[in-house]
Amino acid sequence: MSIKKSKVLELKVIRILRNNTKESLNYKQISKKLDIKGLKGKERVNKILKKLFKNDIVHKIKEGKYQFKQEESSYKVGILDITKAGNGYLLNKDEDIFISNKKLNKALHNDTVKVYVYKRRNENNKISGEIVEIIKSGNQDFVGTVQKRNDFGFVLTRGTKMYTDIFLPISEMKKVRDGDKVIVKISKWPPKSQSPFGEIVKTLGKPGMIDVEMNSILFEYGFKSSFSNIVHEEVKKIDKSITQVEINKRKDFRKKLTFTIDPKTAKDFDDAISFHQKKNNNFEVGVHIADVTHYLKENSNLDREAYTRATSVYLVDRVIPMLPEELSNELCSLRPDEEKLTFSAVFEMDLNGKIYKEWYGKTVIKSDNRFSYSEVQNIIESKNNRIEKEASHNNKEYTVSRKIVDAITSLDIIAKSLRDKRMRKGALSFDKIEVEFNLNKNNDPVGIILKESKDANKLVEEFMLLTNRRVAEFINKKDTKKHFVYRVHDNPDDEKIKNLHEVANALGYGFDKKNNNLNKSLNNLFKQVRGKPEQYMIDNLSIRAMSKAVYSTNNIGHYGLAFENYTHFTSPIRRYPDVIAHRLLHKHLMGVKDINKKVIDEACIHSSFREQKSVKAERDSIKYMQVKFMEDKVGKIFEGIVSGLTERGVYVELSKNKCEGMVPIKSIEEDQYFYDEKKHQIQGYVSGNIIKLGDAIQVIVKKADIMNRQLDFNLA
Repeated sequence: MSIKKSKVLELKVIRILRNNTKESLNYKQISKKLDIKGLKGKERVNKILKKLFKNDIVHKIKEGKYQFKQEESSYKVGILDITKAGNGYLLNKDEDIFISNKKLNKALHNDTVKVYVYKRRNENNKISGEIVEIIKSGNQDFVGTVQKRNDFGFVLTRGTKMYTDIFLPISEMKKVRDGDKVIVKISKWPPKSQSPFGEIVKTLGKPGMIDVEMNSILFEYGFKSSFSNIVHEEVKKIDKSITQVEINKRKDFRKKLTFTIDPKTAKDFDDAISFHQKKNNNFEVGVHIADVTHYLKENSNLDREAYTRATSVYLVDRVIPMLPEELSNELCSLRPDEEKLTFSAVFEMDLNGKIYKEWYGKTVIKSDNRFSYSEVQNIIESKNNRIEKEASHNNKEYTVSRKIVDAITSLDIIAKSLRDKRMRKGALSFDKIEVEFNLNKNNDPVGIILKESKDANKLVEEFMLLTNRRVAEFINKKDTKKHFVYRVHDNPDDEKIKNLHEVANALGYGFDKKNNNLNKSLNNLFKQVRGKPEQYMIDNLSIRAMSKAVYSTNNIGHYGLAFENYTHFTSPIRRYPDVIAHRLLHKHLMGVKDINKKVIDEACIHSSFREQKSVKAERDSIKYMQVKFMEDKVGKIFEGIVSGLTERGVYVELSKNKCEGMVPIKSIEEDQYFYDEKKHQIQGYVSGNIIKLGDAIQVIVKKADIMNRQLDFNLA
């Protein structure tokens, strides 16, 4: 046997022992696992075992029986995350550990696993390892498409979080038809089988249909579209009356001018603003938030369900609410001309946004008007009381009182002052354009609208930011040791900021990457590149450098907003952390001290995780609708911007509608291109032609792949 073959066999023996750490094995058992049947082969295995024992790699449990020698520092336990490429990462607080597809050893996404960590980094400078034990199975249900064979079939599940298809025996195939999109549960994975065996849980319908695809997205991310009968029964029993006894416990704002400002299509109004000019010419501005906790009793079935969901999910064609509609759209929603219970932050302030007094507590309000952003924008721009038909939320021209006009114009001035102060303190200003779809009666996308944030949006945003910041500051002023739920945002990644600095300098932009000047330097850079071809690249690299905002009891501040104290208090109808913030603030106001930090910590971790899931689900629904919209545009030419580059291809975002697709590098015929990761570009070997992030480019739509939610382009 050659030295090379002997070394390969030795590595296989080590792997068998490492993957069976709870067993002691002899050379015959190992030979069987390696499918070695001849006497010579078995003897080679025996010699390797003796060599490994001599080199202190294995223990000899008793004569002839060996066990892999474990160094606990070489093992890590955690949750497995499967990538689109079919590899995995062990999610670790220090640095995620890379696990190649060949070393997953039948572990699946979300499994809790034990990983042997190699001492050396791999060729990509990543810490890598191999799964040696599946401690706890995660989600064993997957979405896929049925492919029939003669007496059996497969569910084709390969995609975002799955690297293998699932085998269906004939008994399961009787439940479905070829091509059906289904939810399948893994029932077993026999040792010698390449694919796990599955059972059909539910048939969703034919792939590509909007309802089927949206339900698939919800299932993939673990969001339920309906509430249980137990929850509905509990909601029916809620006392919906607002008694005088309850009003007497609260500050009464029913006679103060109050209104809501939301998107035209909104159904849940969880915040309202009251406005009153005082005799000293200051203004009393009340930010009134739906008092969800009055109805959502701790540890009730409804509360447990809201906690599990943790957030409402906003797909393109539907909302999956955190609370049943009886609460989210009716009982808690601050609808006009209805008395509502609220939890409020009330500020006495001047036009410069300076606060003289503040008050927090339970209130009762009665909203006078429901406004859309476009109606408020109409008032800000025209300064008169006529709402144009095009701006109106009910498509009818009408007039409002002069009092409303004065309130909105004053609030706009205050909001601009607050925003100006934030920017001067170093808050980051990303002007991201949002995509909105025009849907027909069948929910098919027939148009795409690019939404920009205008003064009306910024007015509401500033008062919500103010409230969230001041509530967090109020808690800290009372007692810095009091437990609370904060919305925190860590400093950017140093390596990614260094990369941004190199790119900006190469493009001729001055950029100070020192921590004390970084925010101002970034905002200055954003201003300089605005409207220029390189804006996309700079915006993209800056966003990638940022940490994710999360919920935590450890108040490290919010980097992006430049706030030392920040929480989420203003949306308890759609975010569970806001519910927690309401409960904790009320307890602090009441002097209650028995607050369990461990419970809040767990809620913060859970809510952060669910929020990230909801963001991914929303993105997937947008991606699906974009591909659906482009389905009838195959063969057409579009202008675009290079939005991303990998070894596989050039990602292009179409300028007209923000749909994104990929030009495979191998499809560029005039030259062979190589990818330069540091310079964010690809370059032709022969021509020297360069395509870089942010370049304007023309593409032809080659394919709109509904199943995989992706667009394929060719260079025009």
